[in-house]
Amino acid sequence: MNEKVKSGSRNVAIVGPYLSGKTTLLESLLFVTGAISRKGTVKDGNTVGDSANESRDRHMSVEVSAASTEYSDTRFTFIDCPGSVEFAQETYNALMGVDAAIVVCEPIRDRVLTLAPLFKFLDDWEIPHIVFVNKMDRANINVLDTLHALKAVSSRPLVAHQYPILQGEELIGFIDLVSEQAYQYHAGAPADPIPFPENLKAEEHIARAEMLEALANFDDHLLEELLEDIEPPQEEILKDLKLELGADLVVPVFFGAAELDYGVRPLLEALLREAPEPESTAERRLSKVGNTPLAQVLKTYYTPQGGKLSLVRVWQGKLTDGIVLNGIRIGGIYRLMGQQQQYINEAGAGEIVALSRLEGVKTGDTVAIDSQQAIALPKAENLEPVYALAITPEKRNDEVKLSSAITKLLEEDPSLAWEQHGDTHEVILWGQGEIHLQVALDRLRRKYNLPMSTHLPQVPYKETIRKPVAAIHGRYKHQSGGHGQFGDVFLDIQPLPRGTGFNFSEKIVGGVVPRQYIPGVEMGVREFLTHGPLGFPVVDVAVTLTNGSYHSVDSSEQAFKQAARLAMQTGIPQAQPTLLEPILRVLVTTPSEFTSKVLQLLSGRRGQILGYEGRDDWQGWDNVSAFLPQAEMQNFIVELRSLTLGVGSFHWEQDHLQEVPEKLAERILTNGSNGGNGNGK
Repeated sequence: MNEKVKSGSRNVAIVGPYLSGKTTLLESLLFVTGAISRKGTVKDGNTVGDSANESRDRHMSVEVSAASTEYSDTRFTFIDCPGSVEFAQETYNALMGVDAAIVVCEPIRDRVLTLAPLFKFLDDWEIPHIVFVNKMDRANINVLDTLHALKAVSSRPLVAHQYPILQGEELIGFIDLVSEQAYQYHAGAPADPIPFPENLKAEEHIARAEMLEALANFDDHLLEELLEDIEPPQEEILKDLKLELGADLVVPVFFGAAELDYGVRPLLEALLREAPEPESTAERRLSKVGNTPLAQVLKTYYTPQGGKLSLVRVWQGKLTDGIVLNGIRIGGIYRLMGQQQQYINEAGAGEIVALSRLEGVKTGDTVAIDSQQAIALPKAENLEPVYALAITPEKRNDEVKLSSAITKLLEEDPSLAWEQHGDTHEVILWGQGEIHLQVALDRLRRKYNLPMSTHLPQVPYKETIRKPVAAIHGRYKHQSGGHGQFGDVFLDIQPLPRGTGFNFSEKIVGGVVPRQYIPGVEMGVREFLTHGPLGFPVVDVAVTLTNGSYHSVDSSEQAFKQAARLAMQTGIPQAQPTLLEPILRVLVTTPSEFTSKVLQLLSGRRGQILGYEGRDDWQGWDNVSAFLPQAEMQNFIVELRSLTLGVGSFHWEQDHLQEVPEKLAERILTNGSNGGNGNGK
């Protein structure tokens, strides 16, 4: 279809913590711009955003949703992003392709800390952003206190762009701090100018002075005007706001109530007037902007009807239907409105659209006509997995379909990972938390008809020995007509230092065991070590073949392999086998105010604290390092987030094996390999 060309466009992500009202704000933005005739609600499950079944089941965003609308001859594409920390990867991937972001939050001081990781990501990537303090109709809040709390978690100066007018706990209007004009809200209509409320003069004056001082830090002319008590012209203030927002030097703050459409029109006007155009975003991201088609995938969807859809930002050039990108002919170009698709013939630089059938291309990838010459655009790092479940298809015949389905699942959500564990032989699905994995399992069931059974992964325990044993005899003799089987060995078994693994050697003198049979002895020893007397692989053991005998007719490599297994079955139980557990080195990141609680959490899970220090480039945050048994990791992320308002995180890696305390070992061996809890990777 052919469309009227718009004079401009803006791509804006809507981000913020869970329950801050992002999807409601999107619904209001679409409603006041005429893109929809009636607003839906998250509760009723009829919003444009959160249109996936998994979102509606939980009344929360679990993936990004794109929606386009028009306002004042400009096309806006809004990307509604999940707020839960478990789906942060979706948000980070989408932010790489927008011109600006609206950070939605509630006016609750104690929850402001949850914005810190988001602000850090935005500032690290220099993504311009505006704060929209939502739900101002629900709380009697001190506006200046809220502003100061927000400033404490942002590395960029926050500047109030407006000041809310409250009547008791009711939000009735706002004062524009640029023009100092007051406005009164009306349901379903734009706000009207009203006389300046004298009772707010002092508070408004403080907020406006702070805004001008913040802008003057980047404009010497404005600074001179302030020093000389000259009232700066509105045009100069707006010009500074546009320049400094576009460079991610300041963060304007707006107030409103999206459910009532209050504050939404002023927010739109600010985005139109002050947010950077796509051209300037491209100049900032690309070393050189050209005309050759270049796009980047922000999100991958697998739809029940249309197959694969790739949401892309067009950074330069023009995409036309049927164009070949990275050697793949696209199946169509679409503008999205939630799950609805609108076919278009072409998409120009600065647009965010969906391309169908871009097979083999993943989220974050750059696509171009000549993939060899394409600029590799930076992309958000994939978050490390912190929570796991072992999964098994409910129907045994479905095992052959599982690998293909999980591959598609990981294309949709790069923060998932999976493995076939070498020791426990389980298929383990890794993610960012319990809800994250439940959503993934729902998708396996709905999209691929693969219902799964789940359980906690087994801990990959090992076992070793504590004392050496010598001259352990193993003889295998079998006669069944024709040639028999005969092998005879003597083995010395010794413990090795932790982490050494396995060592096999021989001290055969006089050919009592012929050379051609010795590999069979080692094979028999190795096979036995895969499953020791306690039920786990045996490690850190040295075995030496010292003596034996053979039969000139009946001996074979297979017979000596069996003789070695018999010797190991006798010897290892005599060598005091003991259980080993994997120990992880963890690095926990937490706001400093929760550090003491994190230390208690680690200690309560048999952790060994190695130390803690301030986190580089994160003011008011700490890094805590510790050794932690892998058996204690399964719900660690759940408790950590509970203690830290959801913002604590950790990195982990395998470090070493150590003996399990005796009483715990008895319980593990009695109850099975999980010992009542546990996790494994």
